[in-house]
Amino acid sequence: MISLIRATTHSLMLISVLLTPFAALANDLLTLNIKGVKGSLARNVEAHLGALPDSEVQRRAFIFNAEDNINAAMHSMGYYNSKIKQEFITKDKGPWLLNYVITPGLPTTVRWIDIQVGGELRDDVLFEQWLAQLSIRPGDRLNHGVYEKLKAQLLTLSLARGYFDGKFEKAEIEVDRDYNSAKIALHYNSGKRYHIGQVTFTGHTLQPEILQELIPFDIDAPYSTGNLGQLNRQLLDTGYFSNIKVLPLVEQVDGLLVPIRVDLSPKPDHSIELGLGVDIGNTVDNSIEPRVRVTWRTPQINSYGHSQETTAEWAPDRPKFLTTYTIPLSHPLDDQLKLRVGMLRDKYGVTQVYDTEDKKFKNTGQLESSKMLFAVIRQQRLGHQWILNYSAEVMKESYTQSGIDYDPRFVLLGANVSKTSRGDNSLDPKSGFLQYYSLEFADPSLGSEVRLARFQAKFKWIETFFDKHRFVSRLDLAANLTNENNLAEIPPSLRYFAGGDQSIRGYSYNELGPSIDSVNDDGDLVREVVGGRYLMVGSIEYQYYVTPNWRVATFVDAGNAFDVNQIEAITSVGAGVHWISPIGPVKFDVGVGLKETDTISRPWRIHITMGAEL
Repeated sequence: MISLIRATTHSLMLISVLLTPFAALANDLLTLNIKGVKGSLARNVEAHLGALPDSEVQRRAFIFNAEDNINAAMHSMGYYNSKIKQEFITKDKGPWLLNYVITPGLPTTVRWIDIQVGGELRDDVLFEQWLAQLSIRPGDRLNHGVYEKLKAQLLTLSLARGYFDGKFEKAEIEVDRDYNSAKIALHYNSGKRYHIGQVTFTGHTLQPEILQELIPFDIDAPYSTGNLGQLNRQLLDTGYFSNIKVLPLVEQVDGLLVPIRVDLSPKPDHSIELGLGVDIGNTVDNSIEPRVRVTWRTPQINSYGHSQETTAEWAPDRPKFLTTYTIPLSHPLDDQLKLRVGMLRDKYGVTQVYDTEDKKFKNTGQLESSKMLFAVIRQQRLGHQWILNYSAEVMKESYTQSGIDYDPRFVLLGANVSKTSRGDNSLDPKSGFLQYYSLEFADPSLGSEVRLARFQAKFKWIETFFDKHRFVSRLDLAANLTNENNLAEIPPSLRYFAGGDQSIRGYSYNELGPSIDSVNDDGDLVREVVGGRYLMVGSIEYQYYVTPNWRVATFVDAGNAFDVNQIEAITSVGAGVHWISPIGPVKFDVGVGLKETDTISRPWRIHITMGAEL
């Protein structure tokens, strides 16, 4: 027997009659006034009485049943000795008048709570957790709604854990009106726990072994809706299906084994998604840059689960084309081979020419590059939420630096591991931690222009205190190890720059880093930010929730990309307003740089971003 037993003495405090009416309801047939109750008790009385009548027949029925309904409302909230005084006035013309004055009396308190569970549920860890978190205690005011909720929770837990033969042997409230006390008894026999039987899939064209790999439990595992929910999530994450129904066939039980049928509806063979947007705060001249993106997806190409995603993006100076072909290997989600082909143009840093008349540098553009790539990537999910990628990438990048054209080719062998932990599964988690580590290597013997080793590490930490105070911090570290004579041969996409909404706000995207001076064909002095061999950028942000969906923020970003002979720390500060939308946070931030550099006067930037931080 599992029971909670405690004797309590009666409170001698009297409950005064409140003479202010909680409701004065009226229509053309009846005016109703009720005095003596307030708050939840008043709302419960109103709910039991229901809507006012809209015909003479309903009016008579309403008046006839009103006192019984009020008594039922008082009883359900634990008031068994209440007194009701009725005043009823009929009129030849106009609505009749019905007045009630309620004296609640002393409430009934719970003296004894007896919960007994037999069968295998008694030793179930989730039942022990449910029992430990019960809020009802001896001495509480009796509330029939709480009692019914208690019964429903126990029954729901039993069914969710596979105790399909469970039943209440005793479920009652025993009230002693003389002493204003009550005893609650819930005796439940769960019987034996059922197990998961054979899982069958319908409505698909995949090889059977692909779906079998997605089953996250063993056949004959103890039944639980949690296991079935996990199977549903696995199937959803594949991207193959538009509709998924996981159905336990309880009526087809074989012994204690419950067969599971999964009805699947495949997604359309092809889908095209169009996206329109703008970049704000990520250009050197702080202009608004439009973007158009078209994404073509084929979620299932063949019965082996191959898929492809192709994205074409247009921006005035940053067009991009990227296609990825995905092949499931030993597991459709946990082990995948990705073949990637891409072509893109991008801009980096700042390019300036010295104006001899004004005696200062003026912006003339940025370092531009065009890149082609082909990559083979294997992605695996390891234990404890770690994700491992190892890859081979062939890339060729063309750019002009200091008046010299370069088009180096690199073959990069790389590996990276990452782990993201979230305190919850929302798009705006209250806590979490991201860590990412990467290593890449290139060598002339493998087909690269020069020898290069690249190391990167990224961290992000989120924590919320007292529900409203949220802190977000991040740290980015990186290094390129190569001979100093080879620096110009390292393409811009492999160097490190700082600036932008994910780096140092207040500066535009990738505009910070070491610079070099040269003389162009016209004899003008040219200064270019060309990026660095090293990167160190950190940020701390404080966010305060004004409402559950709106918050204000303030932040400090610091660091830079640098070389051994050019180390210049940059700091920016700012503030913002964030809206927690149904599709993720939308952030409006204003950043102000605190320091001028050789190529940038003290700037400020508006950054508008959308999406989860982890």
